[in-house]
Formats: sequence, structure tokens, C-alpha cells
Amino acid sequence: MNRTFDMFLETEVPKDELIISRTDLSGKITYVNETFADISGYEPEELIGKPHNIIRHPDMPQSVFANLWATLQRGESWEGYVKNIRKDSGYYWVFARVSMLVKDGKVIEYKSVREPISTAKKIEMQNLYDTQRSQEEGRSRVVMYVPNDKLAQLKEFEI
Repeated sequence: MNRTFDMFLETEVPKDELIISRTDLSGKITYVNETFADISGYEPEELIGKPHNIIRHPDMPQSVFANLWATLQRGESWEGYVKNIRKDSGYYWVFARVSMLVKDGKVIEYKSVREPISTAKKIEMQNLYDTQRSQEEGRSRVVMYVPNDKLAQLKEFEI
């Protein structure tokens, strides 16, 4: 994972826009609107057929998505705050609502509609998710300054 400081560049979701996508039952993308493509930095054809987790940011606790899938499997809609990663390694935050598309009484797809959130909510959720990830997965986000002569040693431990 050779990330640069681009990972610290946030893309703001415009206040008057919604990010919309649909996936098949296994989570592969079947549709994205233009806003989704613009915000994620991908072309629509780069997303169609890919697992939706192509945009999963490593800051997101696995338990959030386990909860999402468990909720959908119960036949219920899910909503929550999500930090996504862009193609260029930047990120963006959204409030997501995921629901089922039903035809003839059977779930055929999932639809997700995402909207922007406030800066205060982003900070709250980043702190919550950092704590959750640390407790549940034993991994923590670290940003630090190191002497240049030690940097090569750290690069050997890429994860």
C-alpha cells in the first residue's frame, strides 16, 4: 500500500448533490450516478462490476460493514456514516442509506444514497471509528514524524 500524503486530501461532497449507486446481491456495483464517479475519482466504467468495497477506506472498522450486511440480510434498510477512499487515495465522508430493491416479492438489488455531513460529525465519527477499530481489530491509525534516516526502515514494514 504505497500511499502518499494524498491520503490526507479530503473531497467535499457538494451540499446539493446525492451520491447514488446500486449493487447486485453480492455487493458488485451495477450502477453509479455521475456524482459518485466525480467524487470517487473513478470513471463509471471503472466501477461497474467491481465490489462496492473498492472505495472502502482503511479507517473504517470492519464491524460497520458486518452490521450493514446483517441488517440487509434481515430485510431491513441500513444507515450510517462512512469514510470512503478515492482512486487518488484521498477521501470523502458521507451519510449513507442502503435499502433493497424488490421485484415480485424478491430482493434483486441494493440501492445506496449518500449525502454530505458536517465537519463536526466527521470529527466525531473519525474518533469513534479509530476507537472501534483499535478495540475490535487491534490496529490503529498513526501519523508521525520520523528522522529521514529512519524512513527507509519504516518503509520495509509496509502493510
